[in-house]
Amino acid sequence: MEVWIGRDGERHGPYKEVDIRQWLRSGQISPDDLGWYEGMTDWAPLSSLFPEESQVEPPAFSPAPPAPPYAAAPATSYGGSSAVAALDDYAGFWKRLAAYILDALVLWIPNTILSNMLGASKAAEAYVQAKLAAGDDPHLVLQALDTYMNALWPALIAQTILAWLYFGLCESSAWQGTLGKLALGIRVTDMDGNRISFMRATGRYFGKIVSALIFCFGFLMIAWTQRKQGLHDMLAKTLVLNGRARDVATTTRRTDPGTSDSSFNA
Repeated sequence: MEVWIGRDGERHGPYKEVDIRQWLRSGQISPDDLGWYEGMTDWAPLSSLFPEESQVEPPAFSPAPPAPPYAAAPATSYGGSSAVAALDDYAGFWKRLAAYILDALVLWIPNTILSNMLGASKAAEAYVQAKLAAGDDPHLVLQALDTYMNALWPALIAQTILAWLYFGLCESSAWQGTLGKLALGIRVTDMDGNRISFMRATGRYFGKIVSALIFCFGFLMIAWTQRKQGLHDMLAKTLVLNGRARDVATTTRRTDPGTSDSSFNA
């Protein structure tokens, strides 16, 4: 288990549980410091997360640091307007699937309009009628199929461009997500939780083609990978996190346990 520590309004970590326990015993961190790990709905004092360690008296040569002000410590709240989402608060498979279905519904109307404008819908109806009328004559069937494909490809290209611009512009915007993601309260970020560029959003979108080509295995990876990443997320180096961009504090940042910024020495 990996634990985040909150102190002075800043988030540090994540750190391994064994390290947290050792630091509590040695007095390098205070039992009053706040802790959070994946699955918790809110931050809690380390004394309540590791009561058996906080009861141990720290050695005299390593005094515990002063307790941080509680009011300044960040809080994690799922779905709340004041949420400060952790960088490991990953959106799960079913939530992302629901967002994708909503996006498909959003794109259905303009896709239908494009299909009608470019003649793909009429060509499909003509193909079905020609196939029924042709009977066993393969020449007539192939002729109808050729007419259908000639009308279908322009429509598919137009729909692909529309979907690319929809996902690319929305996910690289201040929203950091499409309408479906906004509705489900999730956002797309880079590996540090920051807003992505249009070029990275473009790479992520076309990376979905790779995820789909291998029998949608790239999408199913979201269900079991550590950071809930699909293959297209890994290729574009992006994360999908819980929390809308407007509700997430801009001061949220990831710190390296090996730097002085992450030190808990008194």
